[in-house]
Amino acid sequence: MERKDLMYIDRRLGLVLGLIAMTALVLVGCGRGGGVDSGQGDGGNQEKSYTIKLSHVVTDQTPKGLAAKKFAELLEQKSDGRIKVDVFPNSELLGDAEEMQAIQKGSVQMLAPTTSKFTTISKNMQVLDLPFIFDNYDDFKKITAKKTPVGKILYQNKELASKNIKVLALWPDGFKQLASNKPIRTPEDLKGQKIRVQPADVLKTMFNTWGAQPTSIDFAELYTALEQGVVEGHENPYSVIYGSKASEVQKYITESSHGTNVSVAAINADFFEELPKDLQEDVVSAAEEASVYGSKIALQQNTKGKKQIQEAGTTEIIELSPEQRQAFKDEVVPKVWDEYSDVIGKDVIEYLKEQQGSGGDVVKY
Repeated sequence: MERKDLMYIDRRLGLVLGLIAMTALVLVGCGRGGGVDSGQGDGGNQEKSYTIKLSHVVTDQTPKGLAAKKFAELLEQKSDGRIKVDVFPNSELLGDAEEMQAIQKGSVQMLAPTTSKFTTISKNMQVLDLPFIFDNYDDFKKITAKKTPVGKILYQNKELASKNIKVLALWPDGFKQLASNKPIRTPEDLKGQKIRVQPADVLKTMFNTWGAQPTSIDFAELYTALEQGVVEGHENPYSVIYGSKASEVQKYITESSHGTNVSVAAINADFFEELPKDLQEDVVSAAEEASVYGSKIALQQNTKGKKQIQEAGTTEIIELSPEQRQAFKDEVVPKVWDEYSDVIGKDVIEYLKEQQGSGGDVVKY
């Protein structure tokens, strides 16, 4: 073979090898959807790194905010850095009204909204908004366990699954108290008051039963709404009341512990399914460990929040006697529960009735 023929073959071989190398680089650099950062080596998904954007609407020092930070820390450790979690607190990325659409579309990979936010998709998610279903954190853990009728609504929800949402764990924010510019010691004291509530029908029904005028506004607007008199009060745990500075524009807080703020750690289902099995297990494990951590933090933070409000001296805290609290309960239980039995499920309501009074004393901060 002549020298010029050998040179021609060398050039063609070099061109082919170059194209193969370029193609390999392109394939490695391409991800399979939002949140995938990169790929390397011959391990496929086993070697890829991922980023989770986790958005929530409260400050990073609330129980939810601290649980989110703990989740990020745990997951990065468990995954050996293969999953990085960017947490966006205090509505920095999304407000109340934007969250549900964002997680369905994959604009964010994770959220931690309260259960009431999910009711536009699945009405029976209102179960945790029912009044007086928990008296303490032991009640909460027992009633929301995955195999209970309540747990099945939360973790095996077909309507959420159809909208590309998977529930990982529950992060309790604490028990809700009644904040107002008027002292509230009886249900009659609520009559005619404009109270900000989250967008769940059961919450509106509860306050209507007490004679109040419930209204839903974005949490980020709460301080201004209270300051300007758009609403006269709201319901939130002590930690949220203090953290949002709402206590600065509220004269009274009634320690009613009539309900719970429960945040739902939820993930975009498509993103979750793209993860290798070992990373899926890491995500679930980290979310569940953050729940245990969050429960402890909720008790600590709400105790601290109450003390900080008292020390500020601008807001009077009214501690109800057992009889006074029972008067609020008697007006809505089982009346409101039964009103929503067709929505939530008759078997679930019966289960909740059976659990009444089985968990010990009412939580005290």
